[in-house]
Amino acid sequence: MPMDTVTLARAFFGTSLAFHIIFATLGIGISAMVFLSEFLYWWKKDIHYSVMAKRWTKSVAILLGVAIPSGTIVAVQLSLLWPGFMKIVGQVISVPFQVEIFAFFLEALALSIYVYAADRLPPAFRVVSVFLVALGATASAVLITSANTWMNTPAGFTMRADGTITDVNPWKAFFNPSFFGSAYHVVVSALMTGAFVVVSVAAYRLLKDRREEEQSVHHKALLLSLVVAFIFSFLTAMSGHGSAQNLHRYSPEKLAAAEGLFETQRYAPLAVGGYVDYQKKEIRYGVEIPYMLSVLAGDRFDTEVKGLNDFPRETWPPAYTHTLFNVMVGLGMLLLVLAALGLYVYWRRKRGTRNWPEWLLRCLVAAGPLSMLAIEFGWIFSCSGRQPWTIYGIQTTAEAATKAENLGVLFVLFTLVYLFLATIVAVVMTRYFRRHPLAQDLHRLNRELGVNAHGSTH
Repeated sequence: MPMDTVTLARAFFGTSLAFHIIFATLGIGISAMVFLSEFLYWWKKDIHYSVMAKRWTKSVAILLGVAIPSGTIVAVQLSLLWPGFMKIVGQVISVPFQVEIFAFFLEALALSIYVYAADRLPPAFRVVSVFLVALGATASAVLITSANTWMNTPAGFTMRADGTITDVNPWKAFFNPSFFGSAYHVVVSALMTGAFVVVSVAAYRLLKDRREEEQSVHHKALLLSLVVAFIFSFLTAMSGHGSAQNLHRYSPEKLAAAEGLFETQRYAPLAVGGYVDYQKKEIRYGVEIPYMLSVLAGDRFDTEVKGLNDFPRETWPPAYTHTLFNVMVGLGMLLLVLAALGLYVYWRRKRGTRNWPEWLLRCLVAAGPLSMLAIEFGWIFSCSGRQPWTIYGIQTTAEAATKAENLGVLFVLFTLVYLFLATIVAVVMTRYFRRHPLAQDLHRLNRELGVNAHGSTH
């Protein structure tokens, strides 16, 4: 059965955003890891951290090369696919889109300085330059997040019955009720994802590289990234709790759909697993944890949580919202456990275990891809759970969408473009690091600076 125009527009835009979000997220996370490595090099004078920073920076540069065109495509598609939405956005919340250009400029300029002039800068200035890269990437994400949160909790304007926009306050729109919690969640989850990607690469190289000095570099990279991954996966989980309370207050249908709750009640249970059956109005094959949804929503067992039956049937989010929520939370908890397990094994290793167990390294190799999946499911949950609204309570997705036909051909063409770009990224990264192996970088720096066996400068 062919998709209608609205569904096709959603699939088209969702595919573009899903592709771009990976590069934007890694741009934040890996830039932060570069900053930490440069800081540790400045502090400890351990050349291994400098090597890590330079090699990770190459990855950031390649990722940025794809993030720019994919982000541009997303921006253009907002106007082409959602003209009704952009008509309101242009009058109310254009500020973050405009300021985001300057954040990107800061990121690109600082990255250029770091890439091309790092060897000529004192260590302290290198730390500052790469900090500005991470700051620009983070600011860009926060600014765009503001627009997304405004869609969930619109503020800063009044819409009359005839559709006229009045009483516009751009800053009130920017700092809408869900901005701070969501922006914080986006940033900490991006830092978590970048760290887990480094965990995966370091674990994989520990399985493959056998030279002592290379093992030493990978070990330091793994330990650093595990510490960062544990901290930010924990903070992501805590911010998720805050996000659930925000849903309880501002988007109760979304929370009800996420938990398959139909009847408004106190002492509401938390449904884990299973799927939502809208016909029978029940969770099938799920496990209920008594009272925990009320605790999640309001930190009290007797918090009243609204059910879907309190809202018109046409405003219910899709039934699969529950599955998206479960997968997102499940992946987040699994990643937290993996990071904690890795640090525990390291603590045991310091007490006598000689090497990282192979089974643990193989598990950690999967951490990076799992973290990216968690990010994807989180964004799909955020956008799908808002349906049928584009701007919650103000404009439906059908009202926002284009009326143009024949989107299917463009959808297929752009999907092929994304697959091509993803393949190019994989090929370029693989070839670059094969042509510039770690041993080569270590040998060059050893020759230029003179280091001892553990990487510290004389």
